Amino acid sequence: MWSRRGFLRSAGLLGAATVVTKVNGVDAIAEAAQSVADRTPEEVARNEFFWREIQLGFTLDRTLTNLNNGNSCPTPRVVHEALKRYLDFSNQLPVHYRGQLSRNIETVRRRLADEFGCDSEELAITRNSSEALQIAQNGLDLESGDEVITTDQDYGRMRTTWDQRVRRDGITLTQIPFPVPTTQDDLYTRFEQAITPRTKVLHFCHITNLTGQLFPVQRLSRLARERGIVSICDGAHAVAHFPFKLRDLECDYYGTSLHKWLLAPHGTGFLHVRRENIEKTWPLQAAARRLDNDIRKFEAIGTHPAAAKAAIAEALVFHQAIGAERKAARLRYLTMRWADRLKDHPRITIHSSLEPGQTWALANVQIKGVDTREINSYMWDRFRIVLVPIVRDDYEGLRVTPNVYTRLQEIDTFADAMLEIADKGQLPTM
Repeated sequence: MWSRRGFLRSAGLLGAATVVTKVNGVDAIAEAAQSVADRTPEEVARNEFFWREIQLGFTLDRTLTNLNNGNSCPTPRVVHEALKRYLDFSNQLPVHYRGQLSRNIETVRRRLADEFGCDSEELAITRNSSEALQIAQNGLDLESGDEVITTDQDYGRMRTTWDQRVRRDGITLTQIPFPVPTTQDDLYTRFEQAITPRTKVLHFCHITNLTGQLFPVQRLSRLARERGIVSICDGAHAVAHFPFKLRDLECDYYGTSLHKWLLAPHGTGFLHVRRENIEKTWPLQAAARRLDNDIRKFEAIGTHPAAAKAAIAEALVFHQAIGAERKAARLRYLTMRWADRLKDHPRITIHSSLEPGQTWALANVQIKGVDTREINSYMWDRFRIVLVPIVRDDYEGLRVTPNVYTRLQEIDTFADAMLEIADKGQLPTM
């Protein structure tokens, strides 16, 4: 068993290097990662010395516990400092320096494309997944009577966008229900059986924001292509959450936010568009005709700050220093730490698959007979734990989303509180 001192010495983190941990966390994390290079991701996931180095890379309020990272995440210190530095740089003479900084965003485009597996000329940097997906949703030429198939558990903003096209253009929107958790075979069958001669678009999540339900993206994309149908994938919760390559998914459009699992500044995301679809997709805001076949037409939104986009580069380096496989293993380890304690309690239902390769850091848990919204309020009032209650007609539960800076004590406090409520069948008296 390693001591912390032994771990840091082997990683080169004692002495002057401890200053690096506080000032430039990426270097310290990279050294720590090198010291565990011969260990499996699952072994590293349980190594608290390693993850302490990651935790030190953040400026946090430890009087609060954020288990709602599925909404948005704090950026690592190195990313936040880069954001401030780029803002200061631009502010010296915005008309000059902002333009200079914007030109440097091409580096960010290339590095994102390399990391997540697509051609850089197929990746537009956006402000979030909603903007990215709405480019695809509103950019397609659809006529009255054309059908879009999605599910009733896709993100509300995206379903609202389709509803607006129903009202504006007279298209038809079919929303498929499904139980939670379910299998990828079941989801595939439900989409396949819903397709009609009028179907023009299949819109689905990579994983849902409600329970983390994983979809068979490649199979659905191939199904759509075989039928001459467009495929749009909502990847808001997938990018930098678990490893995959965009080219392997084969969907026509893929939109994501980067202020979630990549830990980039708020207001960052990207849209992946297969090259053959760029020209026939209208941008969300008008762009010059000369950009018709250029991925950058989707970034034509007028004057806007470039600092957040530039700081994506530091977030990507931080992500790579940890390692995508190690990060995914740690996120699953944190989820299984509370889920294993709760899953067999007769009053507790987990609405997420706990099978390997199905769930990482996003899961949904319910205590039957106790109002989910009241549990959420109790967790905040008593423990200052931030969660989100999901309440639907077909199920309800707390969505629990830890991240790499989450400490085991925080997970255990949550699990202890849930077990106490479940044992009593009601909220404890405060």
